[in-house]
Amino acid sequence: MQPYERKQLLERIGREGATVGAAIPEEITVQDEPIDLRAFVFEIKRRETIPQGQRERVDQAKRNLRRERLERVERIEEGDIDRAEGERLVETVIGIDRALNALESLGPTDLEREERAQQTADKKRWMRFLQQALGNEDDAAARRGR
Repeated sequence: MQPYERKQLLERIGREGATVGAAIPEEITVQDEPIDLRAFVFEIKRRETIPQGQRERVDQAKRNLRRERLERVERIEEGDIDRAEGERLVETVIGIDRALNALESLGPTDLEREERAQQTADKKRWMRFLQQALGNEDDAAARRGR
């Protein structure tokens, strides 16, 4: 493959909107293990939120997909492949991106948890501020025996 062809393939992967209209691969091999990727994504997407028991499975799948995506991009960048193999790799990478986008969009419970954690942290900061601004009233009251 010519360097300009390799560059074109890599640009297709990085293009904004590359996943629009792209299909999630029916099956993909990740770490020598075939995965029914499309079925997995649709199974998880059917639910409004990820059940607690499935959360670790989904997180692991996302990590594996990111790793597999990186390996395939590196094969395009550095591998001794022909144009047809490069095209297949690009289509698979874009399909992986589509699957990752679908899995990443399933996060309302994570967002809710982050919001609660942020509110808790804000309350703690506010209480510390008040204690400092009021001259640590609680410490003074404890010393007076209240």
